[in-house]
Amino acid sequence: MRVVSPLLKHVVYPGLSKAGYLRRAAQAAPTVLTYHGVLPAGYKIIDPQLDGNLVSPESFRAQFQFLKDRYNVISPEEFLGWCEGLHQLPARSVLLTCDDGLQNCLHDMLPLLQEFDIECLFFVTGASLGQTPTMLWYEELYLMLLAAHVEFSVELPEIGERIRATSLTRHSAWWTLVNKLSQQDSERRKGLLEAIAIQLGLEKNWNAKYREDPVLSRRFLLLSGAEVKQLAVSGGSMGSHTLSHPVLSQSSTEAAWNEISGSKRELDQMLGQETWAFAYPFGDSTSVTSREVEMAERAGFKTAFLNIDIGATGVSRFFFPRVHITAEMTLTDLEARISGFHRSLRQLFGSSGPIVVGAEA
Repeated sequence: MRVVSPLLKHVVYPGLSKAGYLRRAAQAAPTVLTYHGVLPAGYKIIDPQLDGNLVSPESFRAQFQFLKDRYNVISPEEFLGWCEGLHQLPARSVLLTCDDGLQNCLHDMLPLLQEFDIECLFFVTGASLGQTPTMLWYEELYLMLLAAHVEFSVELPEIGERIRATSLTRHSAWWTLVNKLSQQDSERRKGLLEAIAIQLGLEKNWNAKYREDPVLSRRFLLLSGAEVKQLAVSGGSMGSHTLSHPVLSQSSTEAAWNEISGSKRELDQMLGQETWAFAYPFGDSTSVTSREVEMAERAGFKTAFLNIDIGATGVSRFFFPRVHITAEMTLTDLEARISGFHRSLRQLFGSSGPIVVGAEA
């Protein structure tokens, strides 16, 4: 699949799109797209793995115009009504969602949504319910590893983990640590992250620039509680993304339940309304099991989303697939995914996408 990918992207998909085939082939059920935010003006890419899930404002505008011209962009409330069997949706319906709740959702993405009169369902974590903005812990971990020497080692005897890696194996080392740290509660995880920073030889305030620089902070900091309320008042529908964004399948039953149910309870209380939508962190087949699906329904959500496109097989209201938008995605590539054509080819060739930092795919 990877061998023919350039041919698909630059020849096959454009040809099928121009002929109208992809639009005609669009599936009957609505397609749900997953964004992770917009790159702030002036931001320079630090690492393709790290930043590949955020799109530029120019790409965002082009995609919005494309969707409005060729598809029916529906609101979160229309999607919920369809889920509950209250009404039908028009053909070629598309719902926009955005995970993680980074500050650029409010300052960079919302103005574009308003410009095109499009609504979006935003999923935020419990870290966004406080007054002090923080970073996603797994992105902070990746930034630590980027700041380390070409060769580095991490020893965490408390959790039985020892890693030696180089710049070439940094990503796999990061993902190993993400899974291990997901098994810990948020406070212990915070202590382990501090221990990792010390072992990597980082200065005490190594991450100060990500909090203080106005561009970097919009890229890396999460929304505060006040900003979540501002986003909701400004037209954004809010959904839950757990309390601390662990790999749920790695968490104990008690911890996973607290992450899911606790996030709904706290978000309900802060916004003064029922939170009906949930997005599984990382959202792929290794991070979501039947246990988490059952918990999402039991917690009182009305629907829950993956971050992979699994097609019609196994789809349920609490296991709903999404198309993951990345920085390098072209308009015809996007249309091939909306239509299901790309998924069919991927299933035929048995290809699956790699886990990347901000992504959950």
